[in-house]
Amino acid sequence: MRVGLYGGSFNPAHAGHRHVSRLALRRLALDRVWWLVSPGNPLKDRQHLPDAASRAEGARAVAADPRIAVTGFEAGLGIRYTVETLTWLTARHPEVRFVWIMGADSLATFHRWKGWREIAARMPFAVIDRPGYTLKAMASPAARTLAASRLDEAAAATLAGRPPPAWVFLHGPRNSLSSTALRAADPGRSGRPAR
Repeated sequence: MRVGLYGGSFNPAHAGHRHVSRLALRRLALDRVWWLVSPGNPLKDRQHLPDAASRAEGARAVAADPRIAVTGFEAGLGIRYTVETLTWLTARHPEVRFVWIMGADSLATFHRWKGWREIAARMPFAVIDRPGYTLKAMASPAARTLAASRLDEAAAATLAGRPPPAWVFLHGPRNSLSSTALRAADPGRSGRPAR
């Protein structure tokens, strides 16, 4: 089983998340993508963040694909950091070939994540291009540090079977939707799904 892990606040989930997931399913030859609805990003303000259960409910309404599963297990386990999530999942599912999925905006700040080097050493990851972040992402400290581990995009379908560190930057049709922009456009939004 080849599973992509796509974590985030999903505040709110939107068609851009589904677009990224379907791109990853196709280009990385994955069987499933799991949306990991986090208790909250430690690098962002969580003051007005709806609870994980309501964000997961909204995400399920948006996912609309049997290959995409939505879970909020991190909140139940008290997990705050991606490195802890990946350690927990790989210990419990050694038979699954996981790939971490992130947007180019996340690669631009990856060096600020707790245990980012351990994340890269624990599992292969795919970076999905996002409007306005291509150059920032590729010039980031993490991208420069891990440059020797980057696969050619033509080898993306082999990523799940590669020993880490291994990563790929995927270009393709980009979706400009963002949860931040959706919240700004509708300040009263409280975890309702965006279609």
